[in-house]
Formats: sequence, structure tokens, C-alpha cells
Amino acid sequence: MLGKVDLFIVGGGVNGAGVARDAAGRGLSVLLVEQGDLAGATSSSSSKLIHGGLRYLENYEFRLVRESLLERERLWKVAPHLITPLRFVLPHHKGLRPAFILRLGLFLYDHIGGRKLLPPTKRLNLRKHSAGGPLSDALTTGFEYSDCWVDDARLVVANALGAKELGAEILTRHTFIGAERNGDRWQVSVKTDTGTVETVEAKMLVNAGGPWVDKTLNSCNAGQKNEGSVRLVKGSHIVVPKLYDHDRAYTFQNTDGRVIFSIPYEGDFTLIGTTDTPFEGDPYTAAADEQEIEYLCAATSEYFKTTILPEKVIWHYSGVRPLYDDGAESASKATRDYVLALDAPGGAAPLLSIYGGKVTTYRRLAEEVLEKLEPYTTYDCGPWTDGSPLPGGDLPGRESPEHALSGFIDTTQETYPWLPEALAERYACAYGTRIKDMIGSAASLTDMGRDFGAGLYEREVDYLKEVEWAHTAEDVLWRRTKRGLHMSDAERSALATWMGA
Repeated sequence: MLGKVDLFIVGGGVNGAGVARDAAGRGLSVLLVEQGDLAGATSSSSSKLIHGGLRYLENYEFRLVRESLLERERLWKVAPHLITPLRFVLPHHKGLRPAFILRLGLFLYDHIGGRKLLPPTKRLNLRKHSAGGPLSDALTTGFEYSDCWVDDARLVVANALGAKELGAEILTRHTFIGAERNGDRWQVSVKTDTGTVETVEAKMLVNAGGPWVDKTLNSCNAGQKNEGSVRLVKGSHIVVPKLYDHDRAYTFQNTDGRVIFSIPYEGDFTLIGTTDTPFEGDPYTAAADEQEIEYLCAATSEYFKTTILPEKVIWHYSGVRPLYDDGAESASKATRDYVLALDAPGGAAPLLSIYGGKVTTYRRLAEEVLEKLEPYTTYDCGPWTDGSPLPGGDLPGRESPEHALSGFIDTTQETYPWLPEALAERYACAYGTRIKDMIGSAASLTDMGRDFGAGLYEREVDYLKEVEWAHTAEDVLWRRTKRGLHMSDAERSALATWMGA
């Protein structure tokens, strides 16, 4: 038996990890199980943005946009190594949304979310501004606004680390089999990473299964069954060689009413996405199909001088969003807001299922989960995560995060003068103040061990295995780091052989 806990959480995505950290910090005993790797599905397949969702204003989702905008600067302060400001250029495309509509939307975007640190919107003459250089000559006017970029998978790991350091147990490669109410407790069955089946006794159960939320719900003997509450929507992204040299991102309007982002990525690349495609099947099998790749290439090529051909795509990924089914006529119009469904008949052991949600709102979602569970337990304290830095995020001067990261990168280069400049910057951004734990006693690149390629050294891989739950080369190359993009097939294969997976 795995033991007794106050709170059992199914799912190691951003919502599950966020709930685990918040709950552990309030004094609850917490056990989280994840069937694969942390952020192994939807939470590592986002557009890598902490944003309000400018497009959601058109669907009148003002509450969601306001909450997201409020969270934007809060999260920047608690994880300034993982979250950085990003300026977006929105070109005015004649024949689509009128310029006055764009101005109105951006005015609301600037003012309903308590923006204090990020710079405001401004109008651009694309004929004169550097952001207009890569764009079609037909685009003469644009608007520049603020949002933030995030390393989504590392954000999940940081929350899991925070939860563990507060006493939570995080078990990856453990599969939730089912649960049954037994009086005021849940009896939960779990298949361990060795194949054995163990049981856990829990007072409360949180279903943060993401795209598997209904499957998880239907594995619980709770009287509450799947009634089609989840709407699975696949979002695909493509990565192409860098399309321009400046550091701005673009928001492009498309004729179908959607918007597509073009974002500087990993120094040498441009990330383009996303799609909204109804999905059926196993979310682990989700992949960008030929039509989605062609769609993203064609829509983006309408704005750039350079034509983006499908054969230029060097990597693509897809995630399945578990949206709440609000009956919207199309996937793109379905709400991105989250819904928390609580089942506790007669005050019995509660089961709370999470539908929807965005990376941006995970922290506030976790607070609401704990608010809903409050009648069934006792906390040592109330909400506490607002302002509390995530592991690695306690950078000097983080209350002014726009300067904290650059200062920390400089400090890292001074502390480890033997690190190449690019590597020191990558380590600072990935690990923050935990860089000292990762590097340990190493005093030279030789001390870092084998270089598997693209600056991925043995010491870092060992740290990811020992501390951050990485088991396979895929975990290391595509989630904990993005070194897979920079390495050859032979280098990636060598790492897989060395790790044995």
C-alpha cells in the first residue's frame, strides 16, 4: 500500500502540479501520480505563452481575459527565469478586422488586467519600423502590444519540485487504475512503474487528467459519469528555420477568424501555431497532419515576404486541449475558461474534476480548487502562492523582473567564467538560482562530463534524472531542455542509448 493522504491528484500537467504545490503549502499530505512524464502531453505542447488571449475578447470572455492578464505579471515575478516579456506585432490586414476594432481590443487588453510592468500598446508604421522588414509590402500599419513567453514544460517541473519540497510525493510512470468511495475516504488503485498494483487511501481526489479527464472520471465509482463534458481539440505547431532577426513575435489574423502566432524560438528557429481541430482517439498519438502543416504555412506566408513551404518544417508537435464543452458551434469558439466539477454527495469524500484551463491561469485555478475543497478539510494557511517564487525563481531583484534576469545572467557568467556565454545564459534561464545545484562542484567543462551535443553535458542529464524525474532521452531533449532541436539524429540516438531509453 502506498499509504494514506489527504489529497490524491491524477495528472502531472500544469494544473495537477500547481494544485499539488498549493495544497502541500497549506499543510495537506499530497500524492500526485502521472502515467507518463511530467508535462508529457498538453502542458508541453502549448504556444509557450503567458497571455491574456486577445482573441478571447471577441467571444466576450472578459472574465477569463482579465484573470489571465492579472496572472501574467504575477507569474513573471515568481518565475522570472522561465517567463520573459515578449512584444507582439499585430499587422492590420485590409479586408479582415478593421483597424478601429484592433485599437479597441488592444485598449481593453491594456487596461482591464492591471498592467503595471509591461509596456503599453503602440501604433507602428511598418514601412519605417524594423518589424515591418520581413513582412509583405502590402502591410503598412500595425500595433505592438505586450505578453510573455514561458518554458511551459519547465514551469510544470518547477511546480512539481516546489510541491515535493513542501512534502508532496510525485510519482511519474504510475497509472491511475480506479477509485472507489469507502465511507469518507477514497480507495485508489495505482499501477506502479514496476507493474505492481498498489492502493492509496485518500480523503479527497482531484482529477487533473487533462485530455483523459473523462476517462479518469469514469474509472471512479462515484455516481458521477461522463456526460460529454469535455471537448477534445488538437492544436498543432510547426518549427521552421529563423524567419527574421529581431526579437518580436507576430500575431496574424487569418481569413477563418483565427489568429496565428509567429514566435522567435530557441535562437535559431521560428515557432508557428496554432490550429484548432476536433480530435478523437488517444491523446498520446496526436500529431500535426499534412493539412494542418499546409494551413499554418499558407496562413503565415500571406504575411511574410518569404514563402514558407511545408518542406521547410524541421519539427512539429501537437497537444490535445481538454476544453469544456459549452456547445459552441466550432472548436475555435469553444471557451478556453476552466470549469471545476465537484462531486461530493451528502458531504462524502469529494471528487473534483478539472475541465479546460490555460497555462496562464494554472495558479489561480489551483487556488479555486483548494477553495472548493475547503469544506472537506482543514488548512494550515490560506492562499499563499501569489508572490511566492517557484524553485529557481528567487532571483535578486525579482520584484522588478524586467531587470532581474539580465542581472542574474551576468552574475552567472561571473560565477562560472569557464562556461561559454550561450551556455551560461541557457543554464540561468532554465534553472535560475538552482543552477548551483545542477553544476555542483564542477569547475570546468571537463568536469561537466560527456558532451552529447549542442552543449548538453552529462552533469546536466544526471541532474535531470536525479532531481527532475527525467527517465528517457525524450524527457531530456524535448521537455526539460529543447536540445533535441539543435542536435543531429546520431547525437540524439547516442543519448538514448546512454540513458537506456
